Amino acid sequence: MQQPTRAHLLDDPWLTPYRDVIRRRAEAATAQARRLAEKPGSLAEFACAHEYYGLHRVPGGGWMFREWAPRASALWLVGDFSGWKTCDPFRLTRLPGRDVWEVRLPSDAIRHGQFYRLEVAWEGGHGERIPAYARRVVQDPSSDVFTAQVWDPPQPFRWRHAFRVPRRAPLIYEAHIGMAQETCGVGTTDAFRRNVLPKIIDAGYNTIQLMAVMEHPYYASFGYQVSSFFASSSRFGTPEDLKALIDDAHGAGVAVVMDLVHSHAVKNEREGLSRFDGTTSQYFHAGLRGWHDAWDSRCFDYGKTDVLHFLLSNCRYWLDEFHFDGFRFDGITSLLYMHHGLGVDFTDYGQYFDAGVDEDAWLYCNLANRLIHEVRPDALTIAEDVSGMPGLAAPIAEGGAGFDYRMAMGVPECWFKLARDVRDEDWSVGYLWHELTNRRPDERTVNYVESHDQALVGGKTLLFQLMDAAMYDSMAREASSVTADRGVALHKLARLATLATAGAGYLNFMGNEFGHPEWIDFPREGNGNSYLYARRQWHLRDDPALLFSCLGDFDREMLRLVTAAGVLDDTVPRLLHLSEADKVLVLERGSLMFLFNFHSSCSVSDYPVRVPPGKYRGILNSDELRFGGQGRITADQAYPLLTETRESECVFLLRVYLPCRTALLLAKP
Repeated sequence: MQQPTRAHLLDDPWLTPYRDVIRRRAEAATAQARRLAEKPGSLAEFACAHEYYGLHRVPGGGWMFREWAPRASALWLVGDFSGWKTCDPFRLTRLPGRDVWEVRLPSDAIRHGQFYRLEVAWEGGHGERIPAYARRVVQDPSSDVFTAQVWDPPQPFRWRHAFRVPRRAPLIYEAHIGMAQETCGVGTTDAFRRNVLPKIIDAGYNTIQLMAVMEHPYYASFGYQVSSFFASSSRFGTPEDLKALIDDAHGAGVAVVMDLVHSHAVKNEREGLSRFDGTTSQYFHAGLRGWHDAWDSRCFDYGKTDVLHFLLSNCRYWLDEFHFDGFRFDGITSLLYMHHGLGVDFTDYGQYFDAGVDEDAWLYCNLANRLIHEVRPDALTIAEDVSGMPGLAAPIAEGGAGFDYRMAMGVPECWFKLARDVRDEDWSVGYLWHELTNRRPDERTVNYVESHDQALVGGKTLLFQLMDAAMYDSMAREASSVTADRGVALHKLARLATLATAGAGYLNFMGNEFGHPEWIDFPREGNGNSYLYARRQWHLRDDPALLFSCLGDFDREMLRLVTAAGVLDDTVPRLLHLSEADKVLVLERGSLMFLFNFHSSCSVSDYPVRVPPGKYRGILNSDELRFGGQGRITADQAYPLLTETRESECVFLLRVYLPCRTALLLAKP
């Protein structure tokens, strides 16, 4: 069995000219971590701002509320408990010599379920604000106004399952709770726990990646425009509902990570952090640098200690309070570069080490990974980065930023380029192999055919890209068309090839395992505020008369077999055969061998494939009738090992029948 050979970051000869920069960044991160940890005693203790700021019960009785607002001249808590008026009992006091404001209240001053906000005054103005550390924020359906809510239920949530993430390859099911239901509307966390979680478990995924967890005013932003970083989105349910979902997943051995948006923040002032204390630069960069024009949002200043206090504490909060098992860090490319990666082709290594890099942002990534793994050594951190920044997913001890994985964002780009722009008769198998395995040896990647990104407004799911209108009238097993058969066959090949070559993990977006149709489009003015494309049509997966069901069954079976063999955990893909003329690709991964015929029309018989010695038996083929194929290969057959002498060398061969647009999976017992 071939073991993965992960190289040390500084072993890369292409990085020789930049070793001093790599070392300087690493030393700066270590120095920063020591500085932040010096007074509290550890980085984990530094990252406890959420226990100091915001609204809390005081031991022995009463309430304490604190807020960081350097440029404010006065603050009041305002709520239904004060008749929504500013009054002295709820006026905050600035602590001597500090930028912190606080007010202590008796136990009966406020109660669970009441609503509140801040009234903030500054030189030349004043405004309403949602507290920065609010843990519960709700929207008034009659006015669309967001308000903080006192959340102190009489019975705290009781966790039933202790869980640590096993050492295994993450098979990630990316999901959005709101669009998980079939009926038009916003789904709830409780419904997701009861109805969707069992589907994920049955499908064979061991990790759930929840999108849009943090509160965001605009539903159609897919959770990317965050306003309240410490509040789970109330449109999906209560904090206890979210905890119950995570607890049940843990009980089934499934890890749960969340999409963490620290790359920018919503520009809203009343609901968000922008101009919180009357200035535009409290949490964000001053001037134009503090604005992300393309995303219409605000950019954090990672060089400020108070901003690091806020963001690092936010990481710890979700680990401690909700028992999340890690994070997918969104928008890392935008975070890392002054130009946000816009209009830039990363073709020169110098672009990763020049003045275009925000080194404070790189340090933040390093600090966040140090903190997360200090608090939860088993936690998973995944960087969503399209730039390919060297060292992003390399260990901190080697000078890297310390992410456990990087999203292999070039893989879906490859599949959609082929599906959209190239006839499959003209697909290059060599190009495909290169794109599926193109990753740095010092990092682990999560491969995927498609995530939510590919099907958001203006895009399509892969199956829809391959089939278009045939999806509407040719997905019945008894009434399929040539177009439908082609789309279904290539969909299976794409998913198995991506899984077989995965760097260390695999991802699928909710519903794509069965070829969910069409696109994703959230309710907005442009579509008449329709939820038609912001839902999941589970009935398609559940109907055995439809090819959607066949695709779902194939996805489940390929995951089961690859998981059972454990090949993603401790092996790398090894190319055995590649023929551009035949469109055949053969690779070995541990005890499994994957054979693909991408040809549109030519099947091959007695096709010679040079293999390592051993016994081989078919355990899966995409052409099986149960998977919507034509049944051209006998399932579960043995493949005898043959020997030939080539140039005085004895070689071992298999001769296989491999129909067009078919994949075959063999195992060595």
